[in-house]
Amino acid sequence: MSQSTQDYVKWFRQSSPYINAFRGKTFVLMLPGDAIGHENFANIIHDLALLNSLGVRLVLVHGARPQIESRLQQQGINSEFSQSLRITEAAHMPLVAQAIGEARIEIEAALSTGLPNSPMHGAHLRVSSGNYVIAKPQGVIAGVDLQHTGKVRRIDNKGLSNSLENGDIVLVSPIGYSPTGEVFNVSYADVATQIAISLQAEKLICFIESDGVIDEKQTLRRQLTPETCAQQIAKLKDKPSHGTRLALNACLQACQHGIPRAQIVSFVQDGALIKELFTRDGVGTLVYADNYEQTRAATIDDVGGILELLAPLEAEGVLVRRSREVLETEIDRFQVMEKDNTIIACAGLYPYGNTVAELACVATHPDYRNGGRAAKLLIQVEASAQQQGVTDLFVLTTQTAHWFVEQGFTEGKLEQLPNQRQDLYNYQRKSKIFFKTL
Repeated sequence: MSQSTQDYVKWFRQSSPYINAFRGKTFVLMLPGDAIGHENFANIIHDLALLNSLGVRLVLVHGARPQIESRLQQQGINSEFSQSLRITEAAHMPLVAQAIGEARIEIEAALSTGLPNSPMHGAHLRVSSGNYVIAKPQGVIAGVDLQHTGKVRRIDNKGLSNSLENGDIVLVSPIGYSPTGEVFNVSYADVATQIAISLQAEKLICFIESDGVIDEKQTLRRQLTPETCAQQIAKLKDKPSHGTRLALNACLQACQHGIPRAQIVSFVQDGALIKELFTRDGVGTLVYADNYEQTRAATIDDVGGILELLAPLEAEGVLVRRSREVLETEIDRFQVMEKDNTIIACAGLYPYGNTVAELACVATHPDYRNGGRAAKLLIQVEASAQQQGVTDLFVLTTQTAHWFVEQGFTEGKLEQLPNQRQDLYNYQRKSKIFFKTL
């Protein structure tokens, strides 16, 4: 089997938990108007078809800023903005509606493609659109009347849900309607955010041009808490209409209103959406309201994951082999670090008497080493030990002595071990012994 085939098989196996987890869940996607004309747009459409075939409920909210700009310029109209919002005059509203309508039709046409020998062959996607957005005028902001520029008043949650229940991809345009029959030009970011909150979607996914949030050091920020997300928004205060700032604002609002995770991915990079959703670390920026990497006490359901984690180290002789039966009886002694329902690190605490305990089975998944996770887990184990009245830890190791020294352990001698542990010492392994006072 070639290396590329092996990599594909590995990826496919790793993606299966996500396929199961996402089935029946609702994703709201926020697609800027710039993405519609990009050469990668067809690939994004193919990826949406794939998600739909896997049972993911999709709401696609599109923007149309460049399309509106182009239509107005064709008529010799220069757009005016205030607070990064377009001032939409009543006389310009028909042109705005035409531009938005053309963008919507282009997306619908792409979703209807069923050409043989293409990723869309046999997809048979149903697309529904409608007056799901009830809007009201923005009004006068900073002394400027924004006229027919509006904001979301409420979402027709029942109408959206009915369409999703039918298996449709719901396509929503940045247009809102008032109960009195007025039509408003609405920010697509506002629409996407309010729909995600109203539906309590599993995810809000925002497309931008770059790979994700790029900081001042030109580094991709892979994960952001709501607090660090707000900090990134503040750094873009001079770019209120910047795509990244719009996406960050949407993600922050979503997480603050009950959406566990929001993600920012590139509309330029082919396959970015699939790689973000179906790989453990993704390729874009994740904004998460929950504990993305959770450290907790192990349960009996974790035995399989711990065994998979320990097996390579046992095979290399780094750790002493433990059977499933033994681990099941000792599972209450373990702490684990979990990421997306996958055990990525573990450690065990074995007491000897009331105040002394052995730290054992410290292991980290190969994909997550050198990231400080083992040290974070050790802090949790030490806290648990102190709650149990343990004042001194010891550990036996053959190959990771330097790491334990870095964590505050000092080398000791065999005779310092509890008598019971001395009797179990394996002289063939010649493990080094380290101690730490808590």
